[in-house]
Amino acid sequence: MKIALVHDYLVQDGGAERVLQAFQEIWPEAPTFALLHDPKRMGGAFDDKDIRTSFLQRLPFALKKYKWLMPLMPAATEQYDLSGFDAVLTSTSAFAKGVITRPETLHVCYCHTPTRYLWSDTHSYINEMNLPRPIKSIIPLMLTRIRQWDRLAADRVDRFVANSDTVRRRISKYYQRDSTVIHPPVETGRYAVAPQVGDYYLAGGRLVSYKRFDIVVQAFNKLGIPLKIFGVGPEMAELKKRAKRHIEFLGHVNEEDKAGLYARAIAYLHPQEEDFGITPVEAMASGRPVIAYRKGGATETVIEGKTGVFIEEQSWEELANEIIRFEPERFDPAAIRAHACTFDTGRFKERIRRFVETGYAKFGDGPAEPTVVAAEPQQRERIATPA
Repeated sequence: MKIALVHDYLVQDGGAERVLQAFQEIWPEAPTFALLHDPKRMGGAFDDKDIRTSFLQRLPFALKKYKWLMPLMPAATEQYDLSGFDAVLTSTSAFAKGVITRPETLHVCYCHTPTRYLWSDTHSYINEMNLPRPIKSIIPLMLTRIRQWDRLAADRVDRFVANSDTVRRRISKYYQRDSTVIHPPVETGRYAVAPQVGDYYLAGGRLVSYKRFDIVVQAFNKLGIPLKIFGVGPEMAELKKRAKRHIEFLGHVNEEDKAGLYARAIAYLHPQEEDFGITPVEAMASGRPVIAYRKGGATETVIEGKTGVFIEEQSWEELANEIIRFEPERFDPAAIRAHACTFDTGRFKERIRRFVETGYAKFGDGPAEPTVVAAEPQQRERIATPA
């Protein structure tokens, strides 16, 4: 089976790129097609890979102003020549699912989410755009055209894989397709339980508005308890301006330092709704409990009372009240870590490889039914349940 990998674009480093790297480790000879590749932003992570970019790569200022190229991205995606491959595995939250393949080529799509700015978050996306009003008024018209293309592009997929049950439901609603849940890979081997815990709470990731670090800062301003926040992003300056002295912003941290931060934290804070959410699993792999907003992927990874607790609304008052009541000694670090290891990269690779190879062996026998991939007992029911 000759396989090609397709990713939306390599211009930022995040969870989707960890998934792609796992794909590349499973199929090291497979080329990777991407609209754009910025080696500097990717830290050289893909320098030794066969990355084949689209014509957009050659446009002036494409890497700096890639968001302005959105109207051209559907056409650029359709121009990949995948005729020489038996199977194509796309990794996407945007355009990659729109590739055109031969009738005899299996197309498996690992969907991180149906494109947020086209479907679930389209109105907030437009409202938050910092553009002059005349230009902003044109954006909905452009998104309508791309939304129509995106819906048709979903029909080109033979088998969908969702990265969480949250995403499975979105795929069912927006694309009217069944999908199989295979949670993303987490390098749990990088993390370990520390012999002693520190005196601080921890939060982190890209500092963007939807992750709601604002309510974390406000809660800890009131509580006066030490808080550490790792990561960088457009909200960093504003958050620093609001924060009192006992709140420390660490900026970008390497993997070794991040593992130490997780292991010694009283608990990890996850106030946002994510499609899956890797950082809570990393914290649990370090044996630390999580305080999470009860929505999105956290409801699939955090076990209430065993690996963490939930808040019911995104407000600083709710978060502060939970921290006041929080009893970290109730949680068993070894049990928390054991649960996190069910999301390990090795298990992910085994499941996705089996899914693709089994799908290819059955391809051509008729309409595809959702494939059930062996998972942990607590995950089986949600994986097999249709929308």
